[in-house]
Amino acid sequence: MTIQLDDQAIHDLHYDEIKQVLKDEPFASFLGMKLTKLGPGSAEAELITDDRMLNSHGTIHGAIIFSLADYVFAAASNSYGKTAVGVTTNVNFISTGKRGGILTANAKEIKKNHKLAWYKIDVQSENELIATMEAMVYRKSQYFIKQDK
Repeated sequence: MTIQLDDQAIHDLHYDEIKQVLKDEPFASFLGMKLTKLGPGSAEAELITDDRMLNSHGTIHGAIIFSLADYVFAAASNSYGKTAVGVTTNVNFISTGKRGGILTANAKEIKKNHKLAWYKIDVQSENELIATMEAMVYRKSQYFIKQDK
């Protein structure tokens, strides 16, 4: 007899493995992003910015801000060990990130069902809200963790 675990139970049982997979995300690592919190349907990460991340106006490039928001979106939506892929995002840039500052992004799950999930992401620079993102994922039926424990 196979026991079917719910998302929360899978997150709790496989937390270390899930976190390690998400922490080792190649593009996030390349940019220097650090996953600082991971909960069921939530995530937080930070990035210490440097001069390579600036645009021609001397502020943090929008692609960097988007990348950090996308990273926590991916971490939060994959926090149950089930493969989730982005379907749509909508980003609002509110203010600028400053040279040498620390960007922090938080993702929170708003709603999910067996196939789709919706998230709200905020990006801050030095405690100032600089961007928001609304995003949706498609939740595949495959898991990226081993479930034979």
